Amino acid sequence: MSARIDEVGNVIGKYASQSGNGPYLMLGSHFDSVIDAGKYDGPLGVITAIDCVARLKEVNKRLPIGLEVVAFGDEEGTRFATALAGSSAITGSFGDAHFNAKDSHGISVEEALKHFGLDPSKVPHAAHSSTDVIGYVEVHIEQGPVLEAESKPVGVVTGIFGQTRAKVTFKGAPNHAGTVPMRLRHDPLLAACEFCLVVERVAKSHSDTVATVGQFLALPGAMNIIPGAVELSIDVRSALDGVRTSCFDEIVASGQSIARKRGVEFDAKKLIDLNACPCSPVLVEKISSAIQSLGERPLLMPSGAGHDGMAMSKLTDIGMIFVRCDRGISHSPEESVKIEDVSVAAEVMYKLICDYAPGEKSVP
Repeated sequence: MSARIDEVGNVIGKYASQSGNGPYLMLGSHFDSVIDAGKYDGPLGVITAIDCVARLKEVNKRLPIGLEVVAFGDEEGTRFATALAGSSAITGSFGDAHFNAKDSHGISVEEALKHFGLDPSKVPHAAHSSTDVIGYVEVHIEQGPVLEAESKPVGVVTGIFGQTRAKVTFKGAPNHAGTVPMRLRHDPLLAACEFCLVVERVAKSHSDTVATVGQFLALPGAMNIIPGAVELSIDVRSALDGVRTSCFDEIVASGQSIARKRGVEFDAKKLIDLNACPCSPVLVEKISSAIQSLGERPLLMPSGAGHDGMAMSKLTDIGMIFVRCDRGISHSPEESVKIEDVSVAAEVMYKLICDYAPGEKSVP
């Protein structure tokens, strides 16, 4: 492939068509990770895509379509709380919110790009044209236990849950832990704990909906001080955007009520608000047919995790192939897959790209 690092730090390789150029079917995933991560979430999709191109190259085979393998940066949003930054640049939706986002040391994305040797003013050049891209397909570990429970090596993703992430702050009155009677305290930590249970209760009251408190920080964090503030995160996801929005609003309203009752301040600031994203019916059918050709029964399933396809859907059709993972564990060093399952996923992708016709597209 002709390979390059694009204007925002994505790594891209192109394998031209029989005519010497495109149109291109994009393949790949992301190469960044969460903290204390596994090694398959993201990179597996990049390596599998490269392997499929290598297999074509071994037999000097070119297709009616070109292939573009992309390794996206900053899908997880671990450093800057941005998420899908690399794929957003590909779709032309990388804006001021991305450039101005800062990490825990106060370094902005714009500054980090400069430190890496990139020119932030050229990021718009990373955008692809919808006329040059006919689809995006990603192999990814399931990050859940369904395939293992169903004894299936791979699955077909029908759509990706929408998600809302927010930073929540409770502010109270820091004071001495021994001198302030319980009845006179305005303790933001107790308010935050009550709030966390509300997050759980609201999510449980709706089907196909999950909500998580993943970060929790009490300040100043001393054993003998009533906390003055608590910062925490909430992550709400659902297959239905209306349900997700309703759940988030209910959670925020409950936080405000708890704060009033306990005499503390409450604030919730949205960081990410992404709509649910259906996969292309054309690609769902093609992936299903490829799985059937290998003697497996396709298992259709939604994805509760976010993926670069959510951004890529603004540009083109998207499709995803899930790979079974051990005990459904992900975002952990214990993340693991079987080589036999990865082989099935690679065969499915290889058959898909070999059978893909240039005009097959289900979005304008």
